[in-house]
Amino acid sequence: MTTHVTSERQAEISELVRQNGFQSVADLALHFGVTTQTIRRDINELSDVGVLRRRHGGVELPLPTENIGFEERQTLNFAAKEQIARVVEAHIPDGASIAISIGTTPALTVRHLASRRGLTIVTNNLVAAVNACALPAVEVHVPGGAVRPGSRDILGADAEAFFEGFKVDIGLYGVGGVDANGELLDFNRHEVQVRETIRRNARRSYLVLDASKFGRAAHVRGGWISDADVVFCDREPPAAIRSLIAVAGHDFVLCAEGAGL
Repeated sequence: MTTHVTSERQAEISELVRQNGFQSVADLALHFGVTTQTIRRDINELSDVGVLRRRHGGVELPLPTENIGFEERQTLNFAAKEQIARVVEAHIPDGASIAISIGTTPALTVRHLASRRGLTIVTNNLVAAVNACALPAVEVHVPGGAVRPGSRDILGADAEAFFEGFKVDIGLYGVGGVDANGELLDFNRHEVQVRETIRRNARRSYLVLDASKFGRAAHVRGGWISDADVVFCDREPPAAIRSLIAVAGHDFVLCAEGAGL
């Protein structure tokens, strides 16, 4: 059965929990002006698909042992991801070679490249590969190996060796979370290793993330937000992280609605 965050309220509940941690049923009912029964139904649905985790009296983030499925992640912060994808498109020229990482925001970004011509897409993200096949005059490369059905990607030593075989103009990657000190976090070491391989083998690296990733719990660390040549996000990051990017001499692009390119 296909599962989605089924309402705008549920998406907002998820965002509140991601930003502020545990939320009680009573507080959520007051915030949205609905009954506690309605909130409990929302919490049950969000917990059933793994977006959040029920706890006595309320709801919290799931334990950071693994990421939620691709299908569910597509619905989270969708408007922010769309805006990021639109802005990134303006920073990719015709004829570019691009290595694309796993994740929903990188995959969505590929869909917004329809106006570009002559691209070469190198990716272990199967949704990104399918999206790339719809682009005009495009060349698409994917690695061999076992597919992770829930994440719709390919990881492991073969994927790392695959990316080592290319030197691309742009490495476009996402991340599971960003710690308060600016360290990048993911859910297993293979995700980190492939992400770092993409970055090292790109002439210019683009990190794409929505603001829910700041402070998001994930338990495997690797790399820093300031390693990316350009960071694209829908909101300003915490001041300490903004400073890290500036000190590194790299760029931050605000992708909020109406922000200039």
